[in-house]
Amino acid sequence: MLAAIATASLFYTQFVMRNIINQERINVELWAKAIEYNNRQHNPETREGLREVTRIVERHSGLSESQRTRLLRNLERADADLANEGLEFVANELIIKNLFEIPSIVTDSLGTILHHRNIETRDLNPSLVEEFASLNQPITIMVFDTSGAAQYQYAYFGQSGVVQSLRFFPFVQFGLLTVFMGLLYLNLSNIRKTEQSNLWVGMAKEAAHQLGTPLSSMMGWTELLRSTAADKETIGITMELEEDIRRLQHVADRFNKIGSTPELKPHRVEPVLVQVIDYMEKRLPKIGKEVAVRRDIRSDIKIALNPDLFSWAVENLMKNALDAIDSTCEEPFVNIRSFIEANQLIIEVEDSGKGIERRRFEEVFTPGYSTKKRGWGLGLSLTRRIIEDYHGGKIAVHRSEPGEGTVFRITLPGSAAENGVLF
Repeated sequence: MLAAIATASLFYTQFVMRNIINQERINVELWAKAIEYNNRQHNPETREGLREVTRIVERHSGLSESQRTRLLRNLERADADLANEGLEFVANELIIKNLFEIPSIVTDSLGTILHHRNIETRDLNPSLVEEFASLNQPITIMVFDTSGAAQYQYAYFGQSGVVQSLRFFPFVQFGLLTVFMGLLYLNLSNIRKTEQSNLWVGMAKEAAHQLGTPLSSMMGWTELLRSTAADKETIGITMELEEDIRRLQHVADRFNKIGSTPELKPHRVEPVLVQVIDYMEKRLPKIGKEVAVRRDIRSDIKIALNPDLFSWAVENLMKNALDAIDSTCEEPFVNIRSFIEANQLIIEVEDSGKGIERRRFEEVFTPGYSTKKRGWGLGLSLTRRIIEDYHGGKIAVHRSEPGEGTVFRITLPGSAAENGVLF
């Protein structure tokens, strides 16, 4: 649509500009005709009679010197009026007022500049004549010298300020349209992001609320079971139930924090990463894969974060890495690395899974995108929200090739890294 508007504007502007250029040429031709008219002999018989009277006055001996001077001056004025009869009105009232300040130059056949209009004297030079000649075909003016021989002059003219402005108008209009469309896109994008954010918040709060009520009831029932348990087996089962309920309560707390502004405080990164890795390692047998989990944590520093949400993000990355590894992988592994680079905390999660095509590096973070048949496609989207929206960092696919595994990289910014603290 933007291209269609710009094209239509360009064609219409060119149409208007051609009409103005044609009109300007007509005006310059009128000016040239006025010059031509000014150099012709007008009322030849009357002017010849005036010249005869002038000769008589000059020879008349009965006139005083003052009378002769006065008569000769009047005869000269009469001859000049006849020569320029009608020219002053045509040139000044009809032509000059309608020139739109068109820069014009008149030269003789040798290229010597004779007249000029709307051009500073300091700018007059042969190159300007050549420039005008390249823009418009010069107009030929025929004049006569004192002997009556025909001579030719040439009127060169450029473009008025109106035409020069119109040449840039389509680009200005296209630029304004581009800015307008860009602002419209940004506005719509912000509206969409706001809607998505509100949806996330609403779903998270509702999930936390729905989990909270049954969890409270379950805590009460497990307490009742413990108080009435008579054998060790029942007590053991009760303790396992309490552990699972605490885990569910932790999940509910995470959802509740997603639905509100999380509080960020300085925390050491290593314990958070170790806790997530240990938790995932305990559940590897349940996944049914003999996966080697390797860790290389070289950033035992403090950074402003929310441990619950941050651990959830890393946990999602590890789950995603484990899901990407299939049974055909000969040496399945998941590597977790952390280090400082350019005053930033870098955390990488690498797997030996199926890999990702480059064109899908951004798509994997889209809500609903999943390679699993029954996957919700919310894990990586949630992880990006936690890292970028809540912690002000960045997460991206650092490198990946189909069949070669994937490396996800988390980058958390910091303004200083001193004494093992990054803020």
